[in-house]
Amino acid sequence: MTDFLAIALALIFGLLFTRLTNLLKLPDVTAYLIAGVLIGPYCLGQLGIEGLGFTTMESIEKVGFISETALGFIAFAIGNEFRLSHLKETGKQATIVGILQAVVTTLVVDAVLVGLHFVLGDKLPLEAAITLGAIAAATAPAATLMVVRQYKAKGKLTDILLPVVALDDAVGLAIFAVSFGIAEAIAGGSVSVLSIVLEPLIEIVGSLVMGALLGALLTQLEKLFHSNRNRTSLITGFVLVTVGLSMLKFEIGGVHIGFSSLLVCMMLGSVFCNMCPLSEDLMERSDKWTAPLLALFFVLSGAELELSVFADVAVVGIGVAYILSRCLGKYIGAYSSCALAKTDANVRKYLGVTLFPQAGVALGMCITASTLPCGALIRNIILFSVLIYEIVGPMLTKISLMKAGDIHDQKIDRREHLLQSKGVK
Repeated sequence: MTDFLAIALALIFGLLFTRLTNLLKLPDVTAYLIAGVLIGPYCLGQLGIEGLGFTTMESIEKVGFISETALGFIAFAIGNEFRLSHLKETGKQATIVGILQAVVTTLVVDAVLVGLHFVLGDKLPLEAAITLGAIAAATAPAATLMVVRQYKAKGKLTDILLPVVALDDAVGLAIFAVSFGIAEAIAGGSVSVLSIVLEPLIEIVGSLVMGALLGALLTQLEKLFHSNRNRTSLITGFVLVTVGLSMLKFEIGGVHIGFSSLLVCMMLGSVFCNMCPLSEDLMERSDKWTAPLLALFFVLSGAELELSVFADVAVVGIGVAYILSRCLGKYIGAYSSCALAKTDANVRKYLGVTLFPQAGVALGMCITASTLPCGALIRNIILFSVLIYEIVGPMLTKISLMKAGDIHDQKIDRREHLLQSKGVK
């Protein structure tokens, strides 16, 4: 019962907080995250009243399935950006930018943190610096998608942004796998070809194959129904099944096999949107009813942020270096790769800033990195950076989309629509 009350309070408090942030012209995502921090264990939870916020991290973990489900729907929605009719214009550019900006970001962060290692010594082990550089490549698709939806962003920057964010996760997983293998070799003195090459390749390919098969099956089963209500229910069930199957982990002949829920759900959405003639309307309907779920996801994400990391001066200092170098890497990587891909000038100028947010995928990588002797340090630095990125990132994304001309004044748009409906030009 107390968990139910805490979830209800999280959603209501998050929505009410958007009324305050709207006055400051901040995105709703920022409101949800701040609201989450306020009802989390470090603020309202300190009162120790069960049901009135989250009193411990364990109480948040109990409802972790909500976050997993929300990420599944977010990834499914981003898969819609790989519609072949859209990719004819931006597909090649998005591929070039998606790969190169991730690699450049890792190189920049590695250079800065490895240099810092020689200054700080054991306070920042070499394997921690290399692992953090790999984690830096990952971008949070959830915050970006929410900002795009809230402000109905549309234009050249938005067209390339969402495919790049989607590709970014696949590239990030590959970079992390290689860097983590090197970090393990430095820490333990041995190199595992399985962990560096084979296992990440299996995870990426396996995730794409699973998503494609489920997407094809969903398309065939959708034909059995004739009402949009039933079709939407079927889609919901399939996303839930996909999230559940992507959590499977097993071992065959010493090779660890796992899947990325983000990649599987993205592929599910991509195959479905290209095979089903009614997919555009059905995915739009699905997006509407999942709005409360996504709002709750960000409130819970805010509640999970551990403010205790601010107590460690070393973590704060290294965290600041990580944040600044990652932002620099994303901007330089996006700008240079956009120039190479010959994108629009506004895309080159503002894309890098929209790639700053970082959350779920990076935290998932931290779980893998926890096996390193310096795993706790890596986790704390990423937690610190996520706190900053997730609160500031959505606002910067909104500003960039506005300056690129993809977000227009909502009041002006409504006024023009009203005038047009009355026949006034």
